Amino acid sequence: MGLNTIFDVAGSGMNAQSLRLNTTASNLANAQSASSSAGDVYRSRQPVFAAVAKDMMNGGAFSAIDGADRDASAGVTVLGVVESDAPYEQRYEPEHPLANEEGYVFYPNVNVVEEMTNMISASRSFQVNVEVMNAAKQMAQRVLTLGQ
Repeated sequence: MGLNTIFDVAGSGMNAQSLRLNTTASNLANAQSASSSAGDVYRSRQPVFAAVAKDMMNGGAFSAIDGADRDASAGVTVLGVVESDAPYEQRYEPEHPLANEEGYVFYPNVNVVEEMTNMISASRSFQVNVEVMNAAKQMAQRVLTLGQ
């Protein structure tokens, strides 16, 4: 594995974790948003990641891998962001300005504790990728000084 590959892998990991952090922040920002109908209530969102094959990192077509080929992985890509199908919360609050005809207000299916755990995990994963890039950069700089 060359140094360029290391930068590609760490960079793709940083991009993925950055998206995960943004998605988590969006979920937390909307955790207590109220709605008057079930169709308008905010749904928790989660990114879906996939490993990318070595030969696909440098300009090749996308190729997600699975199972036995996972040893050949050399990065990560985001397949998309999906909405959770967990049930939303319905509260009886007839005095709330957004209450429907029956007096119910709908709240998102965002679990704040789970989202904070996701945020900590994504932040640490991002930091690990930064440390990998810094270590590879230091190795490259040392290789350049060998000829002096």
